[in-house]
Amino acid sequence: MKRGEKVVLALMAVMVVSVMLRNVWVNSHDTEKDRGIPFYTTASPELTRQASELYRQQQCRECHSLWSVRNIMESVPAPALDGIGSLRDEAWFYQYFSAPNPQAILPSRLKPQYRMPSYAALTDDERHTLARYMASLKVEDWYLADTRKAEYEKLTGKDYHP
Repeated sequence: MKRGEKVVLALMAVMVVSVMLRNVWVNSHDTEKDRGIPFYTTASPELTRQASELYRQQQCRECHSLWSVRNIMESVPAPALDGIGSLRDEAWFYQYFSAPNPQAILPSRLKPQYRMPSYAALTDDERHTLARYMASLKVEDWYLADTRKAEYEKLTGKDYHP
């Protein structure tokens, strides 16, 4: 082996060892623990059962994901419903589901075939069930704060200061 090859090999070895030592140091000094999955529901088992049946009947899964990883190849860009109850309350959801034209309440940039349909034809009880269930889909405060911060900084390019 030539002298230059030995120098390059030694430099590579030093770099590999330094990266390994850095990783060990970072892992040993990392005090932030995994906070777990931030999404949860406050719904009773009965409400969950009723809403799940309506969710299935109305084919909501064709456009929305709930409690699952979204598959970009199979779904449209409709919002994931995990944690949506932290953003809107039951009265808002009921009004939205009751509207003849939901886009008048919340405009959509989706193609017309993927826009939220009206559920005004459902019974009052069914709309209340869906509204109660959607309002029960919560997200942990720390995750909501992180999401708001990231969105603000992405949209404005400025640091977020609540």
